[in-house]
Amino acid sequence: MKASQVIRIVLGLVIGGIALSVPVVAQTDDSPKKQKAYEEFNLELQLDYRAFLREGLYPAQKQQFVSGAIYPEYYREWKGGEHRLQFTGFFRWETHETRRTHADIRELYWQWVKNDWELSIGAKKIFWGVTESIHLVDIVNQTDFVESFDGEQKLGQPMVHFSWVTKFGILDAFYLPWFRRRQFPGEEGRLRFPILLDKEAAQFESDRERFHPDWSLRWSHSLANFDLGLSHFYGTGREPLFVPGADSGSFQMLYPIIHQTGLEVQAVTGPMLWKFESILRSNDFQETVFAFAVGGEFTLGNIAQSGLDIGLLAEYLYDNRDELAITSMDNDLFTGARFAFNDVHSTEILMGGIVDLERSTKLFSLEASRRVGESWKVEIESRFFADVAEDEFLFFVRRDGFLQVRIAKFF
Repeated sequence: MKASQVIRIVLGLVIGGIALSVPVVAQTDDSPKKQKAYEEFNLELQLDYRAFLREGLYPAQKQQFVSGAIYPEYYREWKGGEHRLQFTGFFRWETHETRRTHADIRELYWQWVKNDWELSIGAKKIFWGVTESIHLVDIVNQTDFVESFDGEQKLGQPMVHFSWVTKFGILDAFYLPWFRRRQFPGEEGRLRFPILLDKEAAQFESDRERFHPDWSLRWSHSLANFDLGLSHFYGTGREPLFVPGADSGSFQMLYPIIHQTGLEVQAVTGPMLWKFESILRSNDFQETVFAFAVGGEFTLGNIAQSGLDIGLLAEYLYDNRDELAITSMDNDLFTGARFAFNDVHSTEILMGGIVDLERSTKLFSLEASRRVGESWKVEIESRFFADVAEDEFLFFVRRDGFLQVRIAKFF
């Protein structure tokens, strides 16, 4: 589907949503034997201001950006919840960065629910992972790299998803028929490579390119205080490799066919929450990747009877690719704190830092949010880099520390 078509769909739903911004319950049939259908439309509008505190390393890069985003959501269920339809759209307009002006269908799927199984067909977002600083096992959806540097934002992934609940855990099977390439920032954008990367120029190991059939299986289960997850993915890797090109000294982006096995473990012992993620990934172009993140969060609850909860976080990060890891988290320590005020404004603050244990590199972050009234929200986000070593990926973005303020309106 072309971007222009996506934009028309999104805008059409937005216009309709403004008129239907209140949840409604509809009777689909006058017969008392028929069950009611429930539908709901919600709309979120965002206005962002992002300021980079230093001039960019590369010509044409800007320091200040203003953008707006629209998130329309539509949900409908009928036949007592046996059938469901979910839609989440997205459109962002950016003042300078043309590649950051983009639209996406985050979710658009039909779901059939029967007793102990569910079948979903369409575009969905699937999240796996338990650690705070990095989500190694989260592989189903492609990263929306122009939307977020930390990989938290994902593109919608077309799929057939079957989920079966048994007494031995939940089994999920995924068929992913269409691959989505990663977009990188443009000439005026920040947090980019010194050479502009065009997603259209990327190569594929498979002759079927974007239409190579990908598969994934996952088993998850809760045992006493433990939550477990074991997954395997086969198909086109979501993270491109940079391999030597035809000309001497050149390179090209390549999406390889990979096998990735992931493990997640989370355990609760009193106020302590233990977390572990690990992956084993193989392809024909590099040595087998082994990476893990391990740590936990200790919560100090209701401090001085104020309602304030403070979570103290610490995680160790390892990746055997060393400086070739695109995340630059190969032998690092993350520490941070989460403040939940548990007030009527849902005020929350998360701050932390990552320190490289072999090099001088440091990365600091801050995220804060607070509701204003019943339908407004203010968010603050910042990322700062310090003493970045020359042999790390982050060296290319060492001047790109930023502060972002977002105002969101909900309908």
